[in-house]
Amino acid sequence: MKLTEGMKMPDFTVNTSRCDNVSLKEIMGEKNIFWVIRYIGCTVCRYDVHLLAKQYEKIAEKGYTLFVVMQSDTEHVRRELKNADVPFEIICDNGFEIYNTLEIYPAESREQLVGDQLDKLKAKGAAAREAGFAHGDYEGNELQLPALFITDKDGTVKYAHYGKNIVDMPTVEELIEML
Repeated sequence: MKLTEGMKMPDFTVNTSRCDNVSLKEIMGEKNIFWVIRYIGCTVCRYDVHLLAKQYEKIAEKGYTLFVVMQSDTEHVRRELKNADVPFEIICDNGFEIYNTLEIYPAESREQLVGDQLDKLKAKGAAAREAGFAHGDYEGNELQLPALFITDKDGTVKYAHYGKNIVDMPTVEELIEML
């Protein structure tokens, strides 16, 4: 089911960067952000995690709990982020339950994955490399498209966005303005 405003986020039993087999409803806050991307080894995805961590205080000040959803294996995420300061949970969905249930499908081709945003993707990749990130292990689906959901405590969707290409997401600054 593709989520739209007013629908309820289904409850999932998830593994996160900090805990295993927990109900999504148990860890959700009063207001929640679900930033859905590919996997921890993806250079631009890892850069997104970095940018979200740098701006997390502003997100938390607005009363939001942030979750990043990735296709990565839990142990891989824990190992990769062992020395990183990441103040939010990363939900590990390497079985694609969340992606499939919420119809967050991959692009049908590399052309669709990039769309007409090659320059934007190159710029983000260059910024990621400049910040010290390099491509790591491949996991999940290389053609995976992103999504963003904002919900309240009971899971009612207040905002839903399904990316049309890999960079069709708000910037972290734009996300903060939306809140």
